Amino acid sequence: MGDEKLLKEIGLRINARRKELGLTQEELAERMEVSIQMISNVELGKKAIRPENLVKLCNALNVSADYILRGSRADWEVIGFMEKYTRLSAENQQLLEKLAENLIK
Repeated sequence: MGDEKLLKEIGLRINARRKELGLTQEELAERMEVSIQMISNVELGKKAIRPENLVKLCNALNVSADYILRGSRADWEVIGFMEKYTRLSAENQQLLEKLAENLIK
């Protein structure tokens, strides 16, 4: 995979996770103690993220570096999802399962 494509995919994952948490670029930048421009450039895939900022990013977004870099959820993230799943009612578990099946199709 080319560097440009990889950077864009990383940026998309960062953007999606930031939005999932309801954060603006400014709020994420504040949490990481970096500029908004840096967040924007990384999300757009224009620049690579430096290792020290990757650590800050993962902490701010509560995700693993593996997820940011490769799109793989770490075991602890899957376990966190499963803990939430088990707290759902049986009816909501079935709804979630149907939703997952439809998304896979």
